[in-house]
Amino acid sequence: MELLIKNVVLTDWQGERYGELYIKDGYMAEIGENLNKKCQSIDGQGRRLLPAFIDMHCHFRDPGFTYKEDILSGSKAAAKGGYTAVNLMANTKPVCSSKEVLDYVYKKALEIDVIKLHQTVSITKNLEGKDISHLNELDSRVRFISDDGKGIYKSEIVRKAMMMAKELGITIISHAENEDISTRDSRQSENTMTLRDISLAKLTGGRLHMAHVSTKEAIAYIIEAKKQGIAVSCEVTPHHISSLGDKNYRVNPPLREEEDIAALINAIKGGYVDVIATDHAPHSLEDKKNGAPGISGLETAFSLCYTSLVKNGHITLSYLSELMSKRPAGLMGYNLGEFKVGIEGDVVLVDTDSEEQVCGESFHSKGKNTHIEGERLWGKVLMTIRGGKVIYDYGFTK
Repeated sequence: MELLIKNVVLTDWQGERYGELYIKDGYMAEIGENLNKKCQSIDGQGRRLLPAFIDMHCHFRDPGFTYKEDILSGSKAAAKGGYTAVNLMANTKPVCSSKEVLDYVYKKALEIDVIKLHQTVSITKNLEGKDISHLNELDSRVRFISDDGKGIYKSEIVRKAMMMAKELGITIISHAENEDISTRDSRQSENTMTLRDISLAKLTGGRLHMAHVSTKEAIAYIIEAKKQGIAVSCEVTPHHISSLGDKNYRVNPPLREEEDIAALINAIKGGYVDVIATDHAPHSLEDKKNGAPGISGLETAFSLCYTSLVKNGHITLSYLSELMSKRPAGLMGYNLGEFKVGIEGDVVLVDTDSEEQVCGESFHSKGKNTHIEGERLWGKVLMTIRGGKVIYDYGFTK
C-alpha cells in the first residue's frame, strides 16, 4: 500500500513546514517537497497534517456495557476524532482482571481492525480493592494497570501493586479518589489520594501516572514530585482545561473552578503535564438522566483543545501535537507521534480555519453525552489515516 499526501503544512512537536509525505507499506518512507510517486495521492489543499492522536485514557465499555459503547463504535469515534491508538480502562463487565477478558478485547480489536487498542488490566481483582494476585499472570501485552473509575482505599494494596508493577516494568495509572469523602468534598478526595500515591511512588520507585488531574492542589503536588525526580507522569482532559460548556455537567472528577483551569493551563505551559487524554466515557441517555458521570470526548478533543489552548494563545499547535501525539506515543511505547522516516504512517488532516457547532447526535460514538452541546469550536478533523489507509473521511476527498 502506497499513499502520497501533497500540499500540506506538516505540523508536529518539531514545528511546522510545508511539504509532502509518502507512506509505503504502513510507514513514513519519504518527507519532502515535489515528491514524484506513481500511487494514490491526496491533495491537502494547504491544510495542516499532524501525526494522529493517541489517547492514554478511554472507555469502550466492551464487554458487558455495549449498549453504551463497543469496540467498533468506539473505534469509529476515535477515528473521527483523529485518533489511531487508544488505551482502554478495565471497568468492563466482567472487569478486565483476567487473561480471558484481555484475549476477548484483543481478538475483537483485531477482527475490527480500525485503530490500535491497548487494554489496561485492573490493579485489584474485579475492582474490589483487595486482591492483586491476578497480576502474577500478566503477560507482555500489558503496559498499564489501573482501577480507574474507583480509588483504591488501602495504601498497603497500592504499595504492593507498585512493587509488582516495578518488577514487571509497567506503569500504574491512578484514579485519585477517596470515596469516603468524595460525596462531601471531591476536591479534598482527589488531593489527599494524589499526595498518597505520589508518596508511595517515591517509596517504591515504581512508575506512576496520575489520571484526569483536575485541581490546582493536585497539579502542584505533581509538579513538586517531578522536581524531586519521582517517576510520576500525568494527564489532563480537554474538559478540565476549558471554560466552555455546562459547568454543572456530571463527570468524575467534577468540572472545577476557573482557578483550577488556570493552574492546569499554567502547568501545561510549564511542561509539567505529560499528555492530554480524553477520559472518553460514553453513556446512554437514560444512564445520564440517572446520574452516570462522564463525557463522550474522543470526537471533540482536538477541536476543544485547539479552541481553548491554541486559539486563546496559551500554546502553539506544535506543542498541542506533542501533548496529543508525541508524548503519549512515548508513554505507550508506540512508533508514532512525529514526522520521521520509519515512523508508522498514522496522520490526521485538520482544518484550523473552520468553526463548527458541537452536536452530540452526530457523534459516531453510541454515547451522545457532551457538556459542550451547541458550542462553536475551531479546528476540524477532515481525515484520519492509519498506516497509509484512510479510516475516516469527512468528505474532504469527495
